[in-house]
Amino acid sequence: MSRNLLKVENLTMQFGGVVAVDNLSLEINEGEIVALIGPNGAGKTTAFNAITGVYEPTNGRVSFDGSVIVCNHPQGKMERTYKGELADLYKSERILNPTPDKITALGMARTFQNIRLWKSQTVFHNVLIAKHMLAKSNVFTATFRLNRREEEEQRREAMELLRLVGLDDVRDELATNLPYGRQRRLEIARALATKPKLLLLDEPAAGMNPQETIELADFVHEIREKMGLTVFMIEHHMDMVMKISDRIYVLDFGKLIAQGIPSEVQSNQRVIDAYLGVTEDA
Repeated sequence: MSRNLLKVENLTMQFGGVVAVDNLSLEINEGEIVALIGPNGAGKTTAFNAITGVYEPTNGRVSFDGSVIVCNHPQGKMERTYKGELADLYKSERILNPTPDKITALGMARTFQNIRLWKSQTVFHNVLIAKHMLAKSNVFTATFRLNRREEEEQRREAMELLRLVGLDDVRDELATNLPYGRQRRLEIARALATKPKLLLLDEPAAGMNPQETIELADFVHEIREKMGLTVFMIEHHMDMVMKISDRIYVLDFGKLIAQGIPSEVQSNQRVIDAYLGVTEDA
């Protein structure tokens, strides 16, 4: 049986009086490709942001690779205005809200809904800069070039990544000059440069045509196999989701309404209603 890599328990994210994610619990096992789907505004990206340290969740706990990395409970004014569930569940536990860079260093990398490349840098340097977070050098070793061997290794690994994602032929191009689909690949390559155990993809096929989406689905499956990755993705392209996902979770208005293998989710009436709307008799 596969080892559990990510465990989200009772995650709630409240903004003022709006509960964007409401008591979300899910698990992802090592080696899986798992999708989080739902209509626009369902809370998918908010959940990603709370898991990866971009947001401080209002309540809940996130465990990664066997250790708790995020934990919080309603505090201060929020304790009085909290609209979610299980407000007292984690009060006895230590609050943990690490910054995104610390979570990335643990082995969890992500891409964003809107591409966030260093557009004034070359393709090669976008990947190389990302690798610097793993560097063991300090001011002293960098000043006296004692880290030369490490630099050479990072450059070699950056080129290997570019070959893997099919961008080695444009290594010296500015990131901003790449077509949209290749910018998406570059963003994934930059995330892979941090050597993650878990890769989170936030709508990787957004803005792509059907052919590009098919190619991306094959690419995600390929890097999972070649790099031994676990993948957690948000995606609206259902053809891609159904093609490569091992399991699927479905959010609607911040709440989990369904989960299971693709065939189960595809035939779930609550999922169909959430996407297509429910017609009520007059």
